[in-house]
Amino acid sequence: MEYKNHIFNSKYLEANRKWLRNNSTSAEAALWTLLKNRQLEGRKFRRQHSIGKYIVDFYCSQEKLIIELDGNIHGEYYMIEKDIIRDQYIESLGMTILRFENRLVFQDPEYVLDEIKKNFKGHYDHPGPV
Repeated sequence: MEYKNHIFNSKYLEANRKWLRNNSTSAEAALWTLLKNRQLEGRKFRRQHSIGKYIVDFYCSQEKLIIELDGNIHGEYYMIEKDIIRDQYIESLGMTILRFENRLVFQDPEYVLDEIKKNFKGHYDHPGPV
C-alpha cells in the first residue's frame, strides 16, 4: 500500500519522540544496542519513530517493520484496546508489527533477533540436516 511521507515523524510529536529516546526503558536500551548501526543484517532501525499520531519503539523503513516492546501495562484491558486500534491503523499502511514482552529481551535476546530476521524480505528459514 502506498502512503505519504508526511505521516512519518510529524513535527508536533518531535518533543515526545525526543523525551522517549532520552527516557527509554531498560529493555528498549538493551534491544537498541543490538539493532543500532545496522548490526542486524545491515537493516537500519530508528527508535521512537512516529507514524501518524503514534510513536513506535523501533522502525525499519526498508522492511516496513515495527518492533514494540511491551511491559506489564500492555496487559491491562484499556491498553489492549488502545494497542488493537493503533496496530490496525499501522497495519492498514502495509506495515508489520512484532511485539515482544520486555523480559524476552533479557532472557532470550537471540530469540527476539531471530524473530525479527524472519520478517525480513528474502529471509528464509533453512531446515537443519535431514
